[in-house]
Amino acid sequence: MERLVASLAQILALCRKEIIALLKDPANRVILAAPIMIQSMLFGYAATFDLKHVPYAVLDQSRSAASTAFLARLDGTGVFEREATLASPGQIAEVIEDGKVLLAISIPADFATRLAAGREAPLQVILDGRNSTTAGAAAGYVAAVTMAFNKARGAASPITVERRAWFNPNLDSRWQIMPAMIATLSMLQTLLLAALSIAREREQGTFDQLLVTPLTPLQILVGKAVPAIMVGVMQSTLVLLVVRFWFQIPMAGSPWLLYLGLLGFTGASVGIGMSISALSLNMQQAMLHTFLVIMPLTLLSGLLTPVRNMPDVLRIATYANPLRFGVDLVRRVYLEGAGLGDVVFDFLPMVAVAGVTLPLAAWLFRNRLA
Repeated sequence: MERLVASLAQILALCRKEIIALLKDPANRVILAAPIMIQSMLFGYAATFDLKHVPYAVLDQSRSAASTAFLARLDGTGVFEREATLASPGQIAEVIEDGKVLLAISIPADFATRLAAGREAPLQVILDGRNSTTAGAAAGYVAAVTMAFNKARGAASPITVERRAWFNPNLDSRWQIMPAMIATLSMLQTLLLAALSIAREREQGTFDQLLVTPLTPLQILVGKAVPAIMVGVMQSTLVLLVVRFWFQIPMAGSPWLLYLGLLGFTGASVGIGMSISALSLNMQQAMLHTFLVIMPLTLLSGLLTPVRNMPDVLRIATYANPLRFGVDLVRRVYLEGAGLGDVVFDFLPMVAVAGVTLPLAAWLFRNRLA
């Protein structure tokens, strides 16, 4: 027990040393806060998305020639791909909440009767507002298909579209982008900070001093990882405050679950950064390796384009990307109000990445000492 207490005391002392090293320079204090605030504003006001592929589900209660013709016209656009044919209205919530489809189309039982009588025949389109820009564009495509179908049948039998968006009623693209920034922006600096930690010691000549301390390689690794995780969570908090109070995007889920997810995500990010740091001989190498890693991680996260639109090989590669699951977890908890059972499969890959990269960093560090 005494050895454990002494070991924890040594780790805390190293953590304190790392935090002091980070904060004693006024320039470092500015760098830790200013870029995250500026990037939050830039993404909040400037980022946009495009539509490429629309998976949808249909509840055809009419089962008539008219409804079949309308759906055939929709499927023939090359943009819409039917992922599910539903049997009851209760299944709509399941496919939308699970992210299997971007929208669901509900055709009422009296659809054909209304058309035959020359009355309006409303269709209900339920959109996943978590992907606001693509959902809005998809709704526009549905409206265009509806107009073409009406024109083909004649003006006496118009179909009208009743649109409803879940999780983002106004389809504001900022609601889609900004919650994802809570994970993305913190990762950029956390990864770099972790990658520079050991490389900086080597370059500044303090690495040898660290080696003669009573600390083991594992203790050194933990002592350097914990401050980086703290910084990452702090930066996520700054972005969260901007999202909630500046852009006034309401939060539907539990803050405790959000922070639990951020802690797992930041741990995985720090594990990748520490592995890079253990491999790098100096800060220049660490920065180069970090920038080479950041871009693929961001592109394969689902932030810019949905993961389901990617080729099969890239979709498989995203399972090794903690940012993909961090973005998904934050969006679902923040916008949807998802519980632990809903996002548990986001936790598992992040914990797996942390469980591989942190021991890998310890192993690399131990071999560097040898």
